[in-house]
Amino acid sequence: MPRTVRDKAIGTRESRLKLKSGLRHWRGIHEGLALCYRRGGQGSGTWSARLKRSDGRYALRGLGSADDHAPANGVDVLTFAQAQQRALIIQEQVKRDQGIITRPATVAEAAENYMAWFREHRKSVTGTEHCVRVHILPALGQRRIENLRAPELREWLYRLAARPARIRTSRFGKPQRFKAAPKTADQKRARRSSANRILSVAKAMLNKAFRDGLVSDNVEWRKVLPFKNADEARIRFLTDAEAVRLVNACPADLRALVRAALLTGARYGELVALKAQDVDLRSAKIYLAPAKSGRARHVPLNPEGVTLFRTLATGKTGDALVFSRPNGAAWGKNHHIRPLRDACKAAKIKPGVAFHELRHTYASHLAQAGVDLLTISKLLGHSDTRITSKHYAHLADKTLAAAVTKLPSFSTRSPSLLTDVQAVK
Repeated sequence: MPRTVRDKAIGTRESRLKLKSGLRHWRGIHEGLALCYRRGGQGSGTWSARLKRSDGRYALRGLGSADDHAPANGVDVLTFAQAQQRALIIQEQVKRDQGIITRPATVAEAAENYMAWFREHRKSVTGTEHCVRVHILPALGQRRIENLRAPELREWLYRLAARPARIRTSRFGKPQRFKAAPKTADQKRARRSSANRILSVAKAMLNKAFRDGLVSDNVEWRKVLPFKNADEARIRFLTDAEAVRLVNACPADLRALVRAALLTGARYGELVALKAQDVDLRSAKIYLAPAKSGRARHVPLNPEGVTLFRTLATGKTGDALVFSRPNGAAWGKNHHIRPLRDACKAAKIKPGVAFHELRHTYASHLAQAGVDLLTISKLLGHSDTRITSKHYAHLADKTLAAAVTKLPSFSTRSPSLLTDVQAVK
């Protein structure tokens, strides 16, 4: 059962005896369910439950007497906690009678229900489908949601963290390949971080099943907490010299993408979807359609950015893509990975960077230049400043740098100081 709620007015026998008789006192305990206490004239008060029916109307069901004067027996005399449990049982039975809950649902059914909703309302569908198909369903798919227990889910989470990372493998009959088992502290942190992301998807999926009435209890997976300090990876960004070397080492089509990412902080998917009509050279801005955050944004351009996009957009109008391959085709999801890796090798950038590190480079240089985190958050299209602060606050904080300048010089060789030291000896 879901954990019981607390209430100062009706939660204890002493507090209930202070209430006026004849009045009803309500306490919501679950979605569509409230507990009611009504004190009698001389005897004990009574408990009842108000349930929301499928037609939107409410029904009141009696539960039993309160333990105001007689000791609770769990049958017809109930404590505040027992009344809540009885109300939840009745609510579940009503849902079954109305066909809202027809039979115990499995995790696989919850996954199917969740993904149908996700495709309509969220981005990153491919990644979420992969997470569900590869990491959740093989281990939990046939389990009934109502039978899931916190220890079982924790063990599953720990196994995910200990498992080696998968390597992209051909789908044509080849066995799945894996990286070496995590050994260093950072490798283990990265695996815990991946496990946390999978747990977030699983919890979102199970919570939707709970909200949809497929299961009456969400306590077990709420007990399972993600690994702490798993997302503290050091943000990788390029220095000015590295950025210039990388740009020069890229082939022409990739070079345009890399320069655009460094000058706008846009994601790869946002850039390759950019159309000529989205470039406004008069106001020195580009329009980026809703992407990962679900929000569109206008990104201003500096003079170098204006020059770059003027060159790229010349002769293109309407929905023509700004960035394309040498043969005129559009950039695909992974078309940039291998050429960028080769460019990093040619530019002697170690370790090499992924395309997303260009976005980090953009934000990191702004932070080091003194731009406030709220402005950086808006430029990057973050939904709030928490993720911005997490990655870039240490670069924007000038207070710490100013503080250490106040330290004395410990290398000064003052004659008087040396004399004092010798005297102490």
